[in-house]
Amino acid sequence: MTSIDAFFDRLRRDGADDRLVRVSGSVRFDIRGERGLRHWRLDIDRGRLRVTEDDGPASAVIRMSEQTAEALVTGEMNGLAAINRGEIMVDGDLALALRLGRLLPAPAANGRHRGGGA
Repeated sequence: MTSIDAFFDRLRRDGADDRLVRVSGSVRFDIRGERGLRHWRLDIDRGRLRVTEDDGPASAVIRMSEQTAEALVTGEMNGLAAINRGEIMVDGDLALALRLGRLLPAPAANGRHRGGGA
């Protein structure tokens, strides 16, 4: 299981996150890697989370490489900095996409961190 799979599996198992109680919407993640293009959809309803592997329409679509996604979900990369560098592309509701940073681990403090602070 990749770090990306583990991240989405954790969200699926948790089913809710108090840091998103004022957030509702849907976000699709399009991640391109060696196995081709993979899709995850995160539906948020006032903190309740539902994760599916789905390429349907969403309020926001976040596109990135598998390498970038791995760095993001392991805390090695700051999401906002990656957006600014063009490593992550967001279509649709940017504000919603940015709120998902609350679900990511804090950037690593071991010198391997790529990108700016959170």
